[in-house]
Amino acid sequence: MVRRMRWTPAGRSEDLEDRRGTRVIRTGVGIGLGTVLILGVLSLITGQNLMGLLGPLQQITGGDQVETVDEPVRASPEEEERVQFVSFVLDDAQNTWRQVLPGRYQNAKLVLFRGAVQSACGFAQAAMGPFYCPLDEKVYIDLSFYDELRQRFGAQAGDFAQAYVLAHEIGHHVQRQLGIDGKVRAAQRQRPDLQNELSVRLELQADCLAGVWGHSTNQRKILEAGDVEDAMNAAAAIGDDRIQKMSLGYVQPESFTHGSSKQRMQWFMRGFQSGDVNDCDTFNG
Repeated sequence: MVRRMRWTPAGRSEDLEDRRGTRVIRTGVGIGLGTVLILGVLSLITGQNLMGLLGPLQQITGGDQVETVDEPVRASPEEEERVQFVSFVLDDAQNTWRQVLPGRYQNAKLVLFRGAVQSACGFAQAAMGPFYCPLDEKVYIDLSFYDELRQRFGAQAGDFAQAYVLAHEIGHHVQRQLGIDGKVRAAQRQRPDLQNELSVRLELQADCLAGVWGHSTNQRKILEAGDVEDAMNAAAAIGDDRIQKMSLGYVQPESFTHGSSKQRMQWFMRGFQSGDVNDCDTFNG
């Protein structure tokens, strides 16, 4: 049974950028995301942070040349309902953050794409999953990720589980607005040996910030019974330990980049229970 939040379709968000009809073809050579993914797997196997050899994502992929072909967007009624839903989550989350951070929060954009996309951080493929690019302050998502979340990772497909994924990426935008992201990136450059640990703390804080928004939805009676459990299930499904166990057959905590299932659930619930950004200090907590 798919659990539904209490939400009402209200059209597309003004902050939604629909690129589902844009087909992106990479024509350049050089280091691309295929190489990045290979090094990522090798990092998991060896326990060494080989990603640090490449530098920031925009430097890795920035030399790529891409061509785009615009085509009509063909979508099923189910996909269009999902567009309406992510529009609702986007607007509701950003309205909440404008209230939590008055005068400080500026809206992010949400880019919908299919297969591949060109961002200010470089060329990206849907296999990477949803991501936030701080250089253009946009969240990118291929809506088919929600099917993968259910089919590959075994997460519940309820509305709040899907909302959690988007709220986590908006959490990264909050970190950008607060200057946290920049400080962490600078610290990673200064201390390459702490790159993974700092990445985990940054990701867990985004989980906690997603929980802060979840607290607001609960206060406003948007959630139904079982919604929180769905979000927790999704957080657990994409924990580093579970993903490593699925892909490698064993777990290497020292190579984590997002945190374990237990950590992700704990920090989401901390934000959800308190609704206070101050409780999301993963760097000192």
